[in-house]
Amino acid sequence: MVLCLLLPATAFAEELEEIDWLELMPAEDLHLLENMPEVQHEGEGPAALPDEIMTGRVVPEMGGKTGRIPGFVVPLKTTDDMRILEFFLVPYYGACIHVPPPPPNQIIHVKYEEGFTLEALYDPVWIEGTLQIERTENDVASSSYSIVAQNVRAYEE
Repeated sequence: MVLCLLLPATAFAEELEEIDWLELMPAEDLHLLENMPEVQHEGEGPAALPDEIMTGRVVPEMGGKTGRIPGFVVPLKTTDDMRILEFFLVPYYGACIHVPPPPPNQIIHVKYEEGFTLEALYDPVWIEGTLQIERTENDVASSSYSIVAQNVRAYEE
């Protein structure tokens, strides 16, 4: 006999391990970030981070890790009714838009087939799924990780 127990979605979310953004950076990049001089803004375009931190190095152990991670949405693909299907998840508001993009290992390319709507881009979300090591590059930014999201929901502590 097989017994099946249905749990509410929130119960599953509470069981997921939280992924910290700094876990996605190798020790070498974390050291560079902690000891980086102040970013200088020169010329017309946005300020840029030093090249040595923009390599996109990854933490191999993070590939295949299932969990949840909070962040902000940079939409890449939407439907006509403004449901977001594909986006970059970034650790702070305005990344890739108003300031230089974070290093690629601090950007996650997310696909969410179901799509979701967002009141405002400054509203953080939780992404639930399995992290993969996969490079994505486009005009907005480059990412070192990806997730096919199982769930996207409003951020609550």
